[in-house]
Amino acid sequence: MSDTVALSLLARQPLCRPEVSGLPRYNSGLSEEEVQRRYGLKNIVKLGSNENPYGPSDLVKSGWDVLMGRLGRYPDAGAATLRSDIAKTCGIAHDRVLVGNGSEQIIRMIAEAYLSPRDRVVTVRPAFGLHEICPRMMGAVVDAVPITAEATFDYAAMLAAVHQPTKLLMFANPSNPVGCMMTGEALRALIEACPPDTLIVVDEAYREYAEQDPDYPDARAILEKQARPWIILRTFSKAYGLAALRIGYALTSSADVTATLDSVRDPFNTNMPAQVAACAALADTAYMQDCVSKTVAERERVVQLLVTQGLFVAPTWTNFVFVRTPMLADKLSTALLERGIIIKPWKEAGFENWIRISIGLPEENNIMLRALADLVL
Repeated sequence: MSDTVALSLLARQPLCRPEVSGLPRYNSGLSEEEVQRRYGLKNIVKLGSNENPYGPSDLVKSGWDVLMGRLGRYPDAGAATLRSDIAKTCGIAHDRVLVGNGSEQIIRMIAEAYLSPRDRVVTVRPAFGLHEICPRMMGAVVDAVPITAEATFDYAAMLAAVHQPTKLLMFANPSNPVGCMMTGEALRALIEACPPDTLIVVDEAYREYAEQDPDYPDARAILEKQARPWIILRTFSKAYGLAALRIGYALTSSADVTATLDSVRDPFNTNMPAQVAACAALADTAYMQDCVSKTVAERERVVQLLVTQGLFVAPTWTNFVFVRTPMLADKLSTALLERGIIIKPWKEAGFENWIRISIGLPEENNIMLRALADLVL
């Protein structure tokens, strides 16, 4: 069902909340199986969801057989072992850690716990779709500050935006889908410009790819030095290679913030295999860092080749590239799908010529680069 048809059906349901009937649908992209079925292809190159192409650590795989015998039991509702492991790794009290069914569930919990109709939320555009969808679901007003022409954060415009009453400031650093990074100096100034009662949410889904750069800020250290409530979002879906298991977490400014989020958390919101796998992945940081190093090196190679093709590539500190092309993104994406290559076309107004390409294995990236050269040159 298309987004247009789905929204028109919602609009005809008199019991549906008006905030829901007008919500855009999150573009989750196509699966390999769907592309195989739709185009009759066998070999698919999936570069649309920013996954770790090397998969999870062997520590995760080695415990999988044991899990099979435990599937008849409910998981630990509070994910106590995983929360404890995260707390030790991050050097934070366990009551300041919350686990979710992916960090995207925690974004929804933040909206449900803190936002009321007409509350004002400041974010950026383009952004991870749920940063806007979840607040709008609660009736909040979203002020999305566009990136600059150079595809960087518009610090001046963001500062101006938060000088007005702001219930929630939420954005990703580094950015998704753009890839740009906010420095510590800029982050500190932005936070200090917020009203004293603003909840600040920094989404660090791609932090592992950025922290090799000495300019990548320690957001938690900056946030700890000021009095506003805050939440940092992180995930096991990207660098740790656990996207299929849907497991993410939040670090919070206080046990009170954790308790507030916990009050809207679904019972048993994370499954047992995901909890166990995340503990194993967290224990093998050497493997994760090796995956990140290989991906960052491959990213730099891909960027150089795209630039050589005459394409504009946004500055990136992630495991993907955001590329402006001479073709409409939807048209280019379809042409690539016909060749078995999945990327993500951006659909927001003003970004119809932009595509996001995940960094895959070198051989996958080479297939994508050759296809792009054929289509856009």
